[in-house]
Amino acid sequence: MKYYVGIDLGGTNIAAGVVDSQYNIIATAKTKTNMPRSASEIANDMSRVAIDAIANAGLKKSDIEWIGIGSPGLINRDLGIVEYSNNLGFNDVPLAKFVENGTGIRTYIDNDANVAAYGEFVAGSAKGTNNAIVITLGTGVGAGIIIDGHLYSGSNFGGAEIGHMVIEIDGYNCTCGRKGCFEVYSSATGLVRMTRECMDKHPDSLMWVISRQYGKVSARTAFEAMRAGDEAGRLVVEKYIKHLACGIANTINIFQPEILCIGGGVCNEGDALLNPLLEIIANEVYTRESGRNTRIEIASLGNNAGIIGAALLGTAIKRNQH
Repeated sequence: MKYYVGIDLGGTNIAAGVVDSQYNIIATAKTKTNMPRSASEIANDMSRVAIDAIANAGLKKSDIEWIGIGSPGLINRDLGIVEYSNNLGFNDVPLAKFVENGTGIRTYIDNDANVAAYGEFVAGSAKGTNNAIVITLGTGVGAGIIIDGHLYSGSNFGGAEIGHMVIEIDGYNCTCGRKGCFEVYSSATGLVRMTRECMDKHPDSLMWVISRQYGKVSARTAFEAMRAGDEAGRLVVEKYIKHLACGIANTINIFQPEILCIGGGVCNEGDALLNPLLEIIANEVYTRESGRNTRIEIASLGNNAGIIGAALLGTAIKRNQH
């Protein structure tokens, strides 16, 4: 049995897991990211968490084939550098080398959405396919693209930024500097904004009651209100799904993958999200008359996709080099 370590670097937490060659996570460790901090401080904590996970697995550093990192931002995986990450405040940071020096273990790095997609490709919903796309609906909209079994990131390592495809000309401002981006409307953040806007227009909506029960407006608020028969909640959900369907249909029309997986907390809504989404997309994809359409499914690995995909990153990078 071979063992690998995957590190999921987020703005809130640093999580590491030891993964075996059958894609099982056998031990984990985590700590807070505690932003803002310097890259070297964060790298020190990443190294410590990786070593803690190895110890928790009852293994030695010499048992580990390599470490893989999934990081937000524009990642030059060939050089192991975070070229730019607005979430972390990094510019040209050799993060893979920092962790490699801190652990003594060969280390690879790629974008966190690419890594999560690779996790689904090797061990999740996209297993057994050659062409797959995984879209993660979180604070933003992340995506990873697999073409002919290889991770695709373009000639400048930014080729999978589907979240920054404009779906609403002159729409809401996006953090990337554009207006009307897919992620502004289809992320969990965008859903919360739509919910709040609708609540302001409908002071009698059940969404007010539900948000007070939980102490905040969340991505669940409108869905829960809709299920309870609230008309305003239904309007929010329909608007959100319509924008999500637009971005997904655009993506399918460009890449025509075998499967497109959707991940993130919003997907916990299950059929309330998926059924109307599929109905809209079925009428908008270019291949709808051919009968050869992309399969759309909820990603199966959840939060484990990032750790599993990072752990197998060495395989992905070596595969891309051939």
